[in-house]
Amino acid sequence: MDRLKILVVDDEARMRKLVKDFLTRSGYVVIEAEDGSQAMDIFYEQKDIALVILDIMMPKMDGWETCREIRSYSQVPIIMLTAKSDERDELLGFQLGVDEYISKPFSPKILVARVEAILRRTNQLSAEEVLECGGIVIDKAAHSVTIDGNPIELSYKEFELLTYFLENKGLALSREKILNSVWNYDYFGDARTIDTHVKKLRSKMGEKGDMIKTIWGMGYKLEET
Repeated sequence: MDRLKILVVDDEARMRKLVKDFLTRSGYVVIEAEDGSQAMDIFYEQKDIALVILDIMMPKMDGWETCREIRSYSQVPIIMLTAKSDERDELLGFQLGVDEYISKPFSPKILVARVEAILRRTNQLSAEEVLECGGIVIDKAAHSVTIDGNPIELSYKEFELLTYFLENKGLALSREKILNSVWNYDYFGDARTIDTHVKKLRSKMGEKGDMIKTIWGMGYKLEET
């Protein structure tokens, strides 16, 4: 199996080297870019990039602008890597379709674990597994969702979240359980991360969004209406 390719975008050479060293040891091919403009040139040229690790504060083209351009035509997983820890920045990142958000300083081992969690889920999709509930059809192999026969566009994390809800339909799911299962790591941040994703997911689902019920003080449950 070919080694998966990861694009690391950061204007600090020392930070790029740190991330590259740990990812390379884990068996990944790492390509470096020192700003968003260079990153986009590489991204357009190389069509097989499996994941992007993206810093925010960069010259020429910052992380927000780079993320917007990537998302304008690709759903490749994006991990935002930044020195900023403001909640508004984190929420903006998720609104733009960022899959993970890691603040500096960080543990390189944790970063690798999050990369592996995303890529493991991406590559372990079963070619035969199709989930259905109340007009919602999820094709894991094709990474597609239709509602009453109409396709809807979801971010990577929204797709994983909806899949998890369908796999556990009728069950009350705490925010902690959702974080550990969908994000696949111990998350000690604000539970509003989930609430933000659920809100966007419901909006994209239209009337079917009402199938995701809020359990006040606990979490969520998907019920067929």
